[in-house]
Amino acid sequence: MEQQLTAQVKPVDIDQEMRTSYLEYAMSIIVSRALPDVRDGLKPVHRRVLYAMHDMGLHHTQPYRKSARIVGEVLGKYHPHGEAAVYDAMVRMAQPFSMRNPLVDGQGNFGSVDGDSPAAMRYTEARLAPIAQDMLQDLDKQTVDFVANFDDSLQEPTVLPARLPNLLVNGSSGIAVAMATNIPPHNLSEVCDALIYLLDNYEQFGEVSVDDLMQFIKGPDFPTAGFILRTSAQTQEGGEEDSIRQAYRTGRGQITMRARAQVEELSRGRSCITVTEIPYQVNKAALVEKIASLVRSRRLEAISDLRDESDRQGMRIVIELKRGSEPRKVLNQLFKYTQMQCTFGVNTVALVDGRPRTLRLKEILRYYIEFRQEVITRRTKYELARARERAHILEGLRIALDDIDAVIATIRRSRSAETALTNLQRQFKLTEAQARAILDMQLRRLAALERRQIQEEYQSLLHTIADFEQLLASPRRILGTIKKDLQELKKQYGDERRTSIIEESAEISEEALVPKEEVLVSITQRNYIKRLPARTYQVQGRGGRGLTGRVGRWDDDAVSILFSATTLDMALFFTNQGRAFSTRVYQIPDRDRMKAGLPITNLLNLKRDERVTAALAVPEMDEAKYLVMATRQGQIKRVALSEFASIRSTGLAAMDLEAGDELGWVKLTQGNEELILVTERGQAIRFREEEVRAMGRAAAGVKAIKLQEGDRVAGADLVSRSGDLLVVTAKGYGKRTALKEYPTHSRYSKGVRTIDAQRLGKEDRIVEAKVVEKKDELTFISAKGMIMRLPAASISRQGRATRGVKVMDLREEDEIVSLAVLSGKES
Repeated sequence: MEQQLTAQVKPVDIDQEMRTSYLEYAMSIIVSRALPDVRDGLKPVHRRVLYAMHDMGLHHTQPYRKSARIVGEVLGKYHPHGEAAVYDAMVRMAQPFSMRNPLVDGQGNFGSVDGDSPAAMRYTEARLAPIAQDMLQDLDKQTVDFVANFDDSLQEPTVLPARLPNLLVNGSSGIAVAMATNIPPHNLSEVCDALIYLLDNYEQFGEVSVDDLMQFIKGPDFPTAGFILRTSAQTQEGGEEDSIRQAYRTGRGQITMRARAQVEELSRGRSCITVTEIPYQVNKAALVEKIASLVRSRRLEAISDLRDESDRQGMRIVIELKRGSEPRKVLNQLFKYTQMQCTFGVNTVALVDGRPRTLRLKEILRYYIEFRQEVITRRTKYELARARERAHILEGLRIALDDIDAVIATIRRSRSAETALTNLQRQFKLTEAQARAILDMQLRRLAALERRQIQEEYQSLLHTIADFEQLLASPRRILGTIKKDLQELKKQYGDERRTSIIEESAEISEEALVPKEEVLVSITQRNYIKRLPARTYQVQGRGGRGLTGRVGRWDDDAVSILFSATTLDMALFFTNQGRAFSTRVYQIPDRDRMKAGLPITNLLNLKRDERVTAALAVPEMDEAKYLVMATRQGQIKRVALSEFASIRSTGLAAMDLEAGDELGWVKLTQGNEELILVTERGQAIRFREEEVRAMGRAAAGVKAIKLQEGDRVAGADLVSRSGDLLVVTAKGYGKRTALKEYPTHSRYSKGVRTIDAQRLGKEDRIVEAKVVEKKDELTFISAKGMIMRLPAASISRQGRATRGVKVMDLREEDEIVSLAVLSGKES
């Protein structure tokens, strides 16, 4: 016994055995479960469900049958796996949000786009959808091969005849061992048109390009509609091409999907975003919950209410916005942070002759045509054989009818039916099939009318046989039959495209997420910066006290710079050392009126003894040609704006300064402006910009005004034809003076007086001088953080020699340190 057992032991290399066994297992999973066949676009479980329903007679004209009965039929006869796998496969084929053209007609709860599970199989009912008949058509005409089922008791088809190009129309997805497939659904009409185009040009098949096919197949067509963004994708050669084209050309690619949303106006100036279509395979309930989560975490602050109003009429997600919100910005945020925009990873892997392959669009269409050629050829051969068999029988009946008396006599002389069969074959030279047909013939067939019908049927069969033979001999006619089938499919089931393809970038820039808003940016003497909405400060009357605001961390930290901008502008900052920095305005920290700003070193790489002395907003870099810079000691310089188009994080040299001087003002110009400079002691000079030649960034500039000892420049601005020169003193006085009262001088002269020096006194000084329009609005900030906004028109227009009027009621030991002008066109 021991010798017998020893003889049965076989040494095996464990490493090789594991490799072989795993490979066999992997191929089994790939072929028998996970990947669709390129011919009918079905996995085995889906094919077995459809075949079992066909075998049960559950056609679309028949009553529904319980899903449990169908699942049991599939399990017991063809698919010996878990019932959940079979039921889930059948459910998916019945879901209109999963399949572009559902193959199963379900009755009951088959799940929803919210991710709800279908009802138990004992509650739901199903039957084949009308279009499924085209998947099973001619199945009984030997058009496909059959194999034994798992217990060899029945036969099942290896593939369905598939008159419908199902792989492209309904797509497929699955994960196998070391590979996966993800094929998007397409529009039936477009696929049919592309196939017809290929059939018409079949002799030049090799010359048909993916661009030719994309004239018809524009892109995937998802059952949940929505949008596809036509984006660019990198090729292996390093170039760029349409992402949809890349997916069709290579079989792999990324397609960006986006929800369909409309902005609706509500009462009282409010608006809402209504989402009616979402990307394919996105869970609507999870999407709504994600939006709600973003609102709770304050990442989406513009949303005031969120409701799912979907019903039988269709999908409707309502997102109400707060008053003053920009719907487009909120939409961009939703696209960026939720699955309202997501990608579909195309991976067109299917079984070709039992082997997995990554297929291009043209290859999928070619394999479908070749398969239909085979199906039609086999169907025609089957029908030809049946027609010949029938014609053979009819030939025998014609012989019998032509000599019926002799036939009857022969039968009467025979002792038995078998003898009669033999006698008929021998006497009339008939085959056994013909003789049996004569014996089985009813006496009513002897009537003249019946005899004529037999003759007509025989002649018709001869024509049919000839037509079948011609069809088999003509590949062109077979292609014509495929074309006719496709035309009928399109006419019967074709519909309009649901998913729109739009030319829009899938990349949502940070700027696209930021609402465009008028803001004020303030910088303190200790380099603290913040921005806040311009609407924070309501317009007041002249002489008001303003609103309290905190700008720095310390109470004695006064605002030194205040300028207006929009959140999308580029902000340029210039320091006392003549260096330039840049950042987007929305990147400046947003702070409440009563909260201090943040150290500007969080944004700019300033040195320890460096501070920002000038700043301005640039909406677009091509809106101006030059920057004009002025220093406290009266130096001026003009440099091309393009020099500052790209500023590195470490800053850029803007102006070479003398010892003790600092850069104070920077203005955007077109190159033909007039400039006006005002000093703290009330001198003003006006001259043409052309007197200052354009220089490089490192230049020191030229003298702009002759300063008296102890005087410094307090303001520099551009002259406008309709504007006035506004001067404001530290003690809260201000006035507007017509610019025509300031004659044009040559550069580097003393200029003229702009304020009464005696009334100005030794304790007061000019702190700001700006050119303003009547429609402009002014925002003043005091050293102690008082902020007031008022119309420029409320400040009276006076002559050069006057002191002006009280523009702000300051507290004791407080003074105005800065003002910003908000253009009347923007406010």
